Amino acid sequence: MEQQVCESQFILQQKEFYEDAAKYWEKIPATVDGMLGGFGFISQTDIIGSKQFLKSLFQFPGLLPGRNYALDCGAGIGRITGNLLTKYFKTVDLVEQNPKFLEQAKLYLKNSLHRVGQFYSIGLQDFCPEPGKYDVIWCQWVLGHLNNNDLIKFFQNCKQALKSTGLLVVKENVTSSNVVEVDKEDSSITRPHSDLLTIFEKSGFKCIKEERQYHMPDGLYPVYMFAIKPCDN
Repeated sequence: MEQQVCESQFILQQKEFYEDAAKYWEKIPATVDGMLGGFGFISQTDIIGSKQFLKSLFQFPGLLPGRNYALDCGAGIGRITGNLLTKYFKTVDLVEQNPKFLEQAKLYLKNSLHRVGQFYSIGLQDFCPEPGKYDVIWCQWVLGHLNNNDLIKFFQNCKQALKSTGLLVVKENVTSSNVVEVDKEDSSITRPHSDLLTIFEKSGFKCIKEERQYHMPDGLYPVYMFAIKPCDN
């Protein structure tokens, strides 16, 4: 229970929160197994679930008609870009704070580099994407590295970066309780399902579809996918 602490207490050390996360990832190998915390074997299951979810979003009338630009947030070595986003979008930009991972991404994505656009080496708490550019902004297993205030600010920046027909997709672990849980090893938090929905609303988004990722190993957090769009679109 030591890790289950109030987020408001934890983010008092905001500077350390982000610095400790950066230090943790500096020690992680630039491999699929490293990106997935030693669970590299779940990558195919994860991608299959994401493909099914993304393809279901193409069925929504008036959404994602062009599929020109996608943004992969917390892109790591490009696992999601290469195995998912470049299959459906003409150009994919990557944002990842660790430059070592982005260098490896250029090798990992060698067969799809013709569909890769910009590489942004910056933390999401400081990233402001280009306005009106993206059809889809994909955020997976990275938002636990942002405190609530910075997450809301990031979502609001994303709101401006989406085309009027665009969507933001969030794929994250959620806690099985109503308690925010803190992992001090990688300096991240895992939020309850209800907290994520509240943050979407505070950021000016509404959830139009959600789905649980199945066939994950026992003992891991539940994983949910959310498609959210700006409330005024």
